[in-house]
Amino acid sequence: MLKRKIYDELLKWKKNKVEECLLIKGPRQCGKTYIIKEFGKKEYKSFIYLNFIENPKMKDIFSDSLTAEDIYKKMSYFIPGVKFIEKNTLICLDEIEECANARTALKFLAIDNKYDVIATGSLLGLHYKEIKSIPVGYEKHINMYPLDFEEFLWGLGQSEESIKLLKEQFAKKVKIEDSINDYFLNRFKEYMVIGGFPEVVSTFIAKNNYYEAFLVQQKILDSFYYDIEKYSNNVEKGKIKLCFDSIPKQLSKEYTKFQYKVIEKNASSRKYENSLNWLLDAGLIKFCYNVSTPLFPLKGYEIINEFKIYLTDIGLFTAMYGFSLKQAILNNKLVGAIKGGIYESAIADILIKKDINLYYFKNSNSTQEIEFLIDDEAFVLPIEVKASNNKSISLDNYILKYKPQKAYKYVYGNVGNANNKLTLPLYMSMFL
Repeated sequence: MLKRKIYDELLKWKKNKVEECLLIKGPRQCGKTYIIKEFGKKEYKSFIYLNFIENPKMKDIFSDSLTAEDIYKKMSYFIPGVKFIEKNTLICLDEIEECANARTALKFLAIDNKYDVIATGSLLGLHYKEIKSIPVGYEKHINMYPLDFEEFLWGLGQSEESIKLLKEQFAKKVKIEDSINDYFLNRFKEYMVIGGFPEVVSTFIAKNNYYEAFLVQQKILDSFYYDIEKYSNNVEKGKIKLCFDSIPKQLSKEYTKFQYKVIEKNASSRKYENSLNWLLDAGLIKFCYNVSTPLFPLKGYEIINEFKIYLTDIGLFTAMYGFSLKQAILNNKLVGAIKGGIYESAIADILIKKDINLYYFKNSNSTQEIEFLIDDEAFVLPIEVKASNNKSISLDNYILKYKPQKAYKYVYGNVGNANNKLTLPLYMSMFL
């Protein structure tokens, strides 16, 4: 079993919830079902599982009356041998977007409060119009993603204690022993190639074979294209595919801002913005907005029509370029603008999986750019990403002008500290 951080969040919810169902959102195949099944079997005396895609007949449980009592009665009818143990039963409603009435019913199940209820959704944003009444105030939302870098290290057998020691070094801002630094930089390159989808990571661990893992990534990509075919209308599906396919091209440019002309000549936001929002709602991408001024809170200075787009998993992103690119990453053979875009995407992966809102800063009158800005308490933390360890002119100028309390520069190198700028090896981004 791959250890996931979300398990601790589930335990906290179980302990502290009051008239509340849990709704876990995330892209398909990121591990939602697996972790809930493990949680249900370990932490409850009774676990009841309904999957509305696997067994569409289960939707009938939520037809007509939605009172908690009637739902439990129908569950007893549709699921032979089901056991209801008050305060010790977990009900999982998997892929709840397939049953709009079940989403509405969460309110009544939460108020009844006899049994714990967790729902999952992969495409919730695409089905919200079908729901008669969203149970506002009766569901707690948690975003789930594929494994992050730290979880990936756990999967490879890295002890939590060794990572804790690294974190102490990060806090002290001291140089890491070269052999240890090289080891973790190589693991970070592996993460850029493998990413965090559980089936991909498990395949890599079992077979120790990058190509076998790549084949699983191709299968996952195919399943995403299938979802586009199945869940989008005929007008949008071709445009959604074009937007999705354009992402590797967008991030191979010197300036990685999303440009509609990369999709097709003379393309406009009016034609494609709905397609991008579909990909966002499906959990496949995240937006990173430029800001007019790098001040807290960054949301207040967001430029809505200037943004970058990143996939929510770095391994799947590098898979879109083909296996030869993965070989180039592992062998330090990447060159040109694509190298910067891929390392930038790797740090975006770290931020996304921490549920951090993404921003960047580039003045239209300048070629200089700060790859990421994040809200840091009541201040703004600038982050520069380097695929090597060369000069950081943009960040140095930013520090001179805006005088941030601290600034991070992530590099393929070691720890360094000068003025307010802390240089860090790429893998230490997991400690943000």
